[in-house]
Amino acid sequence: MNGLGLHLLLELKECNPKLLNDLDYVRQSMLLAAHEVGAQIVGESFHRFSPQGVTGILAIAESHISIHTWPEYGYAAADVFACGESFQPRAAAQVLIDRFEAKDPDITEVQRGLVPTGVPS
Repeated sequence: MNGLGLHLLLELKECNPKLLNDLDYVRQSMLLAAHEVGAQIVGESFHRFSPQGVTGILAIAESHISIHTWPEYGYAAADVFACGESFQPRAAAQVLIDRFEAKDPDITEVQRGLVPTGVPS
């Protein structure tokens, strides 16, 4: 079976709460993650909640990178989904781990779009 894409689910725990609540920093971190791995950004949307928290998504030609932050818990949930072979999602994930100073990150890898090979037509 061949997968159409790799989806990384990031549990970013024990992060710097101040960074998680800074919309500009979150946006720049996401853009840096995309640029570092050569992803082609095709759209973006970011929002800061009151009293705290940020959500953001980068639509990329290869799929998406998204984040939702809970500064009060020092926690962020992020996704890096890459279709094809044009960039390495693990490298983008590492940028986010480093930028948010996650002391206890956890990554779950999910192969998406499993397509059987060698099936007669």
